[in-house]
Amino acid sequence: MSSKTKIYLPLIISVSVIIGYFLAQYVNPWQHYAQFEGSAANNGKFEQVKNLIQNDYVDSVNTYHLEEIAIISMLDSLDPHSSYISVKELEAANEAIRGDFEGIGVQFRIESDTIFVVNTITGGPSEKVGLQAGDRIVKVDDSIVAGIGITNDKVQKLLKGPKGTKVKVGIKRRGFDETLDYEIVRNVIPNNSVEAAYIIKDDIGYIKISSFTVKTGDEFSEALKVLKSTGMQQLILDLRNNGGGVLKCAIDVATEFLGKGTLIMYSEGEHSVRHDFYSMQKGDFETGNLVVLVDETSASASEIVAGAIQDNDRGTIMGRRTFGKGLVQQQTTLVDKSAVRLTVSRYHTPSGRCIQRPYNSGKNEYINNFYERYTSGELQYADSIHVSDTTQKYFTKQGRIVYGGGGIIPDIFIPIETFKDNTFYYNLINKSILYRYAFDYTDMNRANLKQQYISSRTFIDNFVVDDAMLNEIISKSEEKNITFNKKEFDVVEEEIRILVKAYIGRNLFDNLGFYPIYNQIDNDVLKAVEQLEALE
Repeated sequence: MSSKTKIYLPLIISVSVIIGYFLAQYVNPWQHYAQFEGSAANNGKFEQVKNLIQNDYVDSVNTYHLEEIAIISMLDSLDPHSSYISVKELEAANEAIRGDFEGIGVQFRIESDTIFVVNTITGGPSEKVGLQAGDRIVKVDDSIVAGIGITNDKVQKLLKGPKGTKVKVGIKRRGFDETLDYEIVRNVIPNNSVEAAYIIKDDIGYIKISSFTVKTGDEFSEALKVLKSTGMQQLILDLRNNGGGVLKCAIDVATEFLGKGTLIMYSEGEHSVRHDFYSMQKGDFETGNLVVLVDETSASASEIVAGAIQDNDRGTIMGRRTFGKGLVQQQTTLVDKSAVRLTVSRYHTPSGRCIQRPYNSGKNEYINNFYERYTSGELQYADSIHVSDTTQKYFTKQGRIVYGGGGIIPDIFIPIETFKDNTFYYNLINKSILYRYAFDYTDMNRANLKQQYISSRTFIDNFVVDDAMLNEIISKSEEKNITFNKKEFDVVEEEIRILVKAYIGRNLFDNLGFYPIYNQIDNDVLKAVEQLEALE
């Protein structure tokens, strides 16, 4: 045996031993892998990895939680609006779509760590047993709920519940030393999406839609009939801050303005053929002058209505470019009663514009793009609205040019109002001085106010925010370290009076006591009124 052989033989033996040991340890795992590989064709990599974790991971795991994380991650990688909805979240989401919920029927607000009843819903369970606006809920069943750091979510969990179930509440009320106890039987509580409908000036009506629920079409139709019966010939439809909702209801609302057989929108996708949506009946307001107010938060169903009005040259769109949400989600219930909302197609206006703004750069960039509107100047200046040279032009029924690229660009731009040049007023708003003052004033004087003003109309016509109230507001602001500036105050004095009155009106009469007052200083609404007056 050569010296070289003597040198290499131990090495060869050592390597053989190592390889043998390696094979002995890992033959079974390789077979295990082969088994998974065979099943992967049927179950896919997701099931393969899940099984690996279940069978081989070093610690115990919550497989259900892992599945939810994986599903959320998959949907997040598709587009900004495909989403997973847990069982817990699904009921709340469905409530928003249905336009109702089951509970005790109060509007509440948390102030100073206490649940204040802002209003009882007319005809609801709380009103029937005698709860009143201004009551403080300090106990629910056997639990103290005041002074414990209660949250809105916790309050809803305590007060909402299935129809027919009972809940006991303990109430503190001004003028009573003892706690008042009530037993309330929960019931279905309506949640109206048409927040306001009234004659704003002469023959001009105003209707505010806050969302599109299954009841919106009927609510809107009824509001139109009432206003027309009181002489309305022109209309302002306010879709600002309306994030959308049920597609059918957007079609119903658009139908009221368009003749039978008019194309309202269409949808199509990679796996879904084009589906056209037409107005199927005669509208109740096909000919009167129309202004639709939109802003950067108007989305989805709101954009469908605005796009249909614009492309059919039925009215004037005023405000700021809309959000740009034009993806259609289809909801599928999963085995555990959770759900997936998967984007299956895109909305297009009658001229062919896709409402959806680009999201190719990822979800974070998509979200940031919305906030960049505030910093780029787009909300202040019409020429800052970005319409790239590559954006395709489209044409309305009468041949006017409109642009795609995401969202609905208004026919008449209205800049957003900012108060940064008036530091005093800006601080009053942002530190909620006016809001809080109105709440406290109402709470202290509710009985007298209700006796003096028996309806929202009498309040609107007769209530005055006097100088004494303004002085109290100034004192409150100084307590919050807001420096009083008379020059700045004089500029916004009338606006402060109207805003405080509107807040008090809402505390007393809900939206009927708010919008007719607030709209006196709402620049968008005032511009819409000017536009309609110019068309006469």
